[in-house]
Amino acid sequence: MKHIKAIISLLLMLLVVILIAENLGELSKTLKLKVDLYFWACETPQMAFYLVIIIVFLLGILIAGLYGIIERFKLKNEIRIISRGNREKDKELNSFRNLPIVETKIEDKESLEESKD
Repeated sequence: MKHIKAIISLLLMLLVVILIAENLGELSKTLKLKVDLYFWACETPQMAFYLVIIIVFLLGILIAGLYGIIERFKLKNEIRIISRGNREKDKELNSFRNLPIVETKIEDKESLEESKD
């Protein structure tokens, strides 16, 4: 399975290299990015389109990584809560296991029933 993943990864990288080589002229064109909100406006200096693609890709990786870290901390907290509940239930179960077993004879039960009547 590792070899298949490696082959697929190499093929995808080769495809990306071919696409970049074929479209180098278009990717090298410069552009400006503008953000114009009611309360804030910003404009970037001239930059190549491939640089914009790389920046957006890296921002996506960063955001996905932060989301993964947050999700991991939430799951660790949930595991801790469930483990604490399991320990408490185990203690309760062990306390019930340690209770003495009292057997009553059938004669004792009959005498108890007669005394109730």
